Amino acid sequence: MRRMILAGAMLAALGGCGSGESTPAAPPVPVPPPLTDAQRATMLAALPAPYNTADLEHGAKVFARCKACHTATANGPNMTGPNLYGVIGRVAGTHPGFNYSKAVKGAGFAWDDDHIDHWLANPRSFLPGNKMTFPGLPDAEDRRDVIAYLSVEAAKR
Repeated sequence: MRRMILAGAMLAALGGCGSGESTPAAPPVPVPPPLTDAQRATMLAALPAPYNTADLEHGAKVFARCKACHTATANGPNMTGPNLYGVIGRVAGTHPGFNYSKAVKGAGFAWDDDHIDHWLANPRSFLPGNKMTFPGLPDAEDRRDVIAYLSVEAAKR
């Protein structure tokens, strides 16, 4: 009996999490095959400066910090933060299945290199009222490399 009461209390507590507002889950997309080194090099070279000179390996290492809250693969799950697959060009606050803050939902822009750079520098000051607790990446090269990494490895293709 005690376990049933405890289980009921836990379910009630979990039911109170979040705002109750969520968007529908993203429909599955075809999972692309892994990129070859030649494809990565071509995609990197096609990026605008300074991203076309980025270090993708370093970008992957810096992005490892982001993996505590984000995935960046086709059909990857939302976690504490939304899946970042295809984030470049996506309108802020619109990834299906993620419950964004009002600040992000109302941002009114699409994610491009400049917006992501400013966001990563300091998410709190760039868009006050968002829920992201990450303090930011103060190093410009780290941000450049992460943006290039997302532009290549997490690009919809």
